[in-house]
Amino acid sequence: MKDYCIGEIKSRMEQRKLLLPLDILLVGGTGTGKSSTLNALFGTTVAKVGYGVEPETKKISSYKLNDFLRFHDSAGLGDGKAADREHEKNIAIELRKVCAYNGEFYRYIDLVIVLLDGSNRDLGTTFSILQSIVLKVIEPQRVIVAINQADRAMKGRNWNHENNEPERDLLNFLEEQAVSVQNRIKDSTGISINKPVCYSAEFGYNIKIFIDQIVFNMPTTRRLVKIG
Repeated sequence: MKDYCIGEIKSRMEQRKLLLPLDILLVGGTGTGKSSTLNALFGTTVAKVGYGVEPETKKISSYKLNDFLRFHDSAGLGDGKAADREHEKNIAIELRKVCAYNGEFYRYIDLVIVLLDGSNRDLGTTFSILQSIVLKVIEPQRVIVAINQADRAMKGRNWNHENNEPERDLLNFLEEQAVSVQNRIKDSTGISINKPVCYSAEFGYNIKIFIDQIVFNMPTTRRLVKIG
């Protein structure tokens, strides 16, 4: 995926005079597959994947996909109040981090991707992430929501393992799930988001569509910070 859509990404960034690379923060509950998403994007193991209830990522780590896109993997939320408070603090610090360029100051993070677990309809952690952390610091148009683990929706039924893609019934279910998430976030936060892409990092399904979402939602301006 390092070279996928690279010409379009380069063109858009140059036209909009965005800083290189575009910095993207991945956030989500434990088990949503942030690390596996990174591995799917890179086509190799760059982030260690945790299994069970213990998250593998304890702090924010950075991974540069190419000259234009750099991803930051944050710790998962939902592992207890004390741990969540620490993770929320670290995410807020990352979103407020400032860099300097040509005498002006800009926020370091350009986009936030909030990941959901396609096998779990509980959006409580997601709403908490959006309301109490992300949307307090960054504009809604810089936020993307994506649904990982599409292969585990419907309890793993109707997933074609030979072709690594959903069969018709699962495809329809995922479409309904994406629209439902879009509507529930609107009802809960008052914020309108683009319909989430459903993908499977484990099987590489819709990874290109995942990148297309980044290209489509690429910021039109830098996050300028007025100092003093």
